[in-house]
Amino acid sequence: MNLFNNWDVYFMKKAISQALISYDNGDVPVGAVIVKDNEIISYGRNRKEEKRNALLHAEIEALNKAIKILGDWRLKGCKMYVTCEPCIMCVGALLHCRLDEIVFGVNEPKFGGVISNARLFDIPYNHKIRYKYGLLADEIKNIMQQFFKELRK
Repeated sequence: MNLFNNWDVYFMKKAISQALISYDNGDVPVGAVIVKDNEIISYGRNRKEEKRNALLHAEIEALNKAIKILGDWRLKGCKMYVTCEPCIMCVGALLHCRLDEIVFGVNEPKFGGVISNARLFDIPYNHKIRYKYGLLADEIKNIMQQFFKELRK
């Protein structure tokens, strides 16, 4: 059974395009999009270095924009596509915003809060977020590796 459909691939490619903007601006290349009814309602990208603010993760930026657009902090019916596994901070924000599902590309071995370390989506909260991962993982991994290779030079 294929976990991902053509829509998933399309939206993850949009998240990758956001990650590449972060890359070009000297930030770790992480990008996110939030979708409702198969329509993108917000974009986000990592801006930690650009804005000198550790809270400016792609997921947080996309959530903030979606909240403003929809006029509600409850993002029911929404799905996030993000290139990298959300960290513990972002998982908390995702749970509070009550998204239905997230799809991410690669795991984050140091700070990942979904599958790598804390597995916070698996704890029985009052809201459950479905998740899938591994979509376009090779492409995303190559972008990340190239970024860190250049950073070390």
